[in-house]
Amino acid sequence: MSRVGALLAGVAALGLAACQQAESRSTFDARVRAYLMAHPDDLKKAIANMQAKEDADEARSEAAAYARGDAALPSLRAAVERDSRDFVANPNGKVTVTEFYDYRCPHCISVAPKVVALIHSNPDVRFVFKEWPIFGSTSDHAARVALAAKAQGKDYVGLYEAFMAARPLTDDEVDRLASAKGVSLAQIGAPATQAKNQAQLDDVANLAAKLGILGTPGFVVGNKIIRGDDAEAVAAAVAAAQKKA
Repeated sequence: MSRVGALLAGVAALGLAACQQAESRSTFDARVRAYLMAHPDDLKKAIANMQAKEDADEARSEAAAYARGDAALPSLRAAVERDSRDFVANPNGKVTVTEFYDYRCPHCISVAPKVVALIHSNPDVRFVFKEWPIFGSTSDHAARVALAAKAQGKDYVGLYEAFMAARPLTDDEVDRLASAKGVSLAQIGAPATQAKNQAQLDDVANLAAKLGILGTPGFVVGNKIIRGDDAEAVAAAVAAAQKKA
């Protein structure tokens, strides 16, 4: 139902309750519609008020989730930074950055070149990759193929870069790019592999929720959670962490 339709329905419902069904619903609906069509400014104000309330409710909900995530981070440090199932670039780095991402997320795609540059230009930055497919079946397939690349010791960062650069990224393109990197796709559909990968992806999704990361991408650098593709904030957090290290 459209916002206008919902508004009209709500007004009509309230009116019917007030009139105690003294007139038929269709008759009352018609009267309400006639009034609102004759007074469009009232309709615009009602819609604006409804939108403002929804926006305020969403902002409060996000702020609460962010606060819970920030408070929970210290207790989740091991899961964020030291899950052996995750691929880690520059494993001996002194500063750890963790990214939650989806290969088909526009914001993840936008920030990916800066992620790769950070990894290559800063060997002291230990970079943890958290596969979090939230954009449908192709994203899920790409994440599972990437996990296969990790298990097989293939070029994970190169595959990440290739997936992010693909336009568009389809299942066939995922398979082609992976095969070009030497990744064997034979075992991906095996029940045991599927179950193992699903458990890992579920754990990543649950961890993101606990951290108040409501969408991709999300970064964790030290005690700072950066929600969104704010590469400058990531760079600043890395610089601050390097000074402490």
